[in-house]
Amino acid sequence: MVDSKQRRLHRNLEDPGEGQSSGAHMISTARVPADKPVRIAFSLDNASDDTPPEDAIPLVFPELDQQLQPLAPCHDSVESMQVFKQHCQIAEEYNEVRKEIALLEERKKELIAKLDQAEREKVDAAQLAREFEELMEENRTLKLAQSQCVEQLEKLRIQYQKRQGSS
Repeated sequence: MVDSKQRRLHRNLEDPGEGQSSGAHMISTARVPADKPVRIAFSLDNASDDTPPEDAIPLVFPELDQQLQPLAPCHDSVESMQVFKQHCQIAEEYNEVRKEIALLEERKKELIAKLDQAEREKVDAAQLAREFEELMEENRTLKLAQSQCVEQLEKLRIQYQKRQGSS
């Protein structure tokens, strides 16, 4: 009985067009294009007896979309348990990748915010530098005007003193 199930499962996995209605499901990952069939073959020869008990198998990954949820295995079939175990590993890897993507997107937002802040500070610094240059120029102009006024005042004092002395 197991031999005929094994042959049928092996045949269905090797030729995805055959036996589609028999309940065989294809496993796809982000690494394999969706239009390419995935062929997986299992052998009972190297199967280990370290199959976890039924209650140790995680039946639900709440973070996953329904279509990505691992299908419950047939506990009588080693191949089914192996496929389920592989699907669970893929689901865990998928969750880890999603978490990493979320962290990277958050980091991206932080870096964009820092970049925006740096741009604003750069614009502010450039504006402050222009204002500083304008104020320095105005200061030079005012100092020049002051020195000219001091010179004029000195000339006027001298002229006033000359008038005072000649009268």
